[in-house]
Amino acid sequence: MLFNNHVLPDANHRTKVLLNDISRKKPTISIVPGMFSQLMPGYTILVRKTFEQSNDLEGVTVFNYSSPAVASTITGERGTISFSPDYRKLIMDLANGEIHEQGIREGKQYRRIRFEKHRISMDAEGFDFHRSQEGTFDRGDRELSAGAMQQIVDSLRSLQRASEERTAALLRRTVEEMYAPPAPRPAQSRPPGTDEASMRAGLLRSSLLNDANYRTYIDLEARKFEVEIHKKYAIPFACIVFVLIGAPLGIMARRGTFGAGASLSLGFFLLYWTCLIQGERLADRGLLEPWLAMWIANIVLGVLGAYLTYRTARENVTFDLAWTRRLVPRSWRSADEVAQTQEDLPQKGA
Repeated sequence: MLFNNHVLPDANHRTKVLLNDISRKKPTISIVPGMFSQLMPGYTILVRKTFEQSNDLEGVTVFNYSSPAVASTITGERGTISFSPDYRKLIMDLANGEIHEQGIREGKQYRRIRFEKHRISMDAEGFDFHRSQEGTFDRGDRELSAGAMQQIVDSLRSLQRASEERTAALLRRTVEEMYAPPAPRPAQSRPPGTDEASMRAGLLRSSLLNDANYRTYIDLEARKFEVEIHKKYAIPFACIVFVLIGAPLGIMARRGTFGAGASLSLGFFLLYWTCLIQGERLADRGLLEPWLAMWIANIVLGVLGAYLTYRTARENVTFDLAWTRRLVPRSWRSADEVAQTQEDLPQKGA
């Protein structure tokens, strides 16, 4: 129960955060020769030739429009490309090239620079693996302990009670207004007609429906957390239930095959799993109490296991599973099993 209530929720939350961090990380940059690459914000890269075994490049052209004032085109005969150690920068070292710069605001400004070596540092946002801080993401019901979920349930139930009190106050005020003596009106004023009464009735009906829908939503949300609370204790308790069932069945069964025992065990497991899953769905829809939905499988199988244990302890009760051997194909059985099956068959003419 300690693992299911404390260790597993924290592990689920850490896994969700890690998967989100992995999904936000961009893959390694891939430059295809002869095609424009716009993976880096503010830059467009064109390369004529790349080498699979190294980071060397040939015929490099870089269009730099990261600055709002200057647009530049950088060319190089050769170059290398790599990331900085923290993967926050993409470093491109070019050799034997030119830089062509032109002012965007004043198109007449132009200059050309020749270089033997030139380094371009580009922001590589998203290529580094950045871990999110603890508490960045909200925890779901599978990522909370029973105590934390109980606090959420208490707050939801408080909202539900407040809505019920608000509805009761509205109805009480409406009834008081209906039976209150009419206030004196001036002689020339007209009494309230049916239109005004219909409008007030419509507003009252709308308010009551809104409050009812709100309480239904709050109740279903609280039920989901209550289901998870009971599940954290019901599933570990199932270990005791299966021991109560498995031990008597192991003693009572005789002359059966391994497949018969496995099928019997699988049948009880499917029964438990079906009760658990369907009970959770019924509880989430408000058709069954959360505690009953999560514990009904343990109750049914626990009572059956207690009965079998009592019968096994008081009486020598056995049941023969030898007939299950005949369900296994003959080619799958060993010689001893075939001989044993022949002995179990009734003798003809006896």
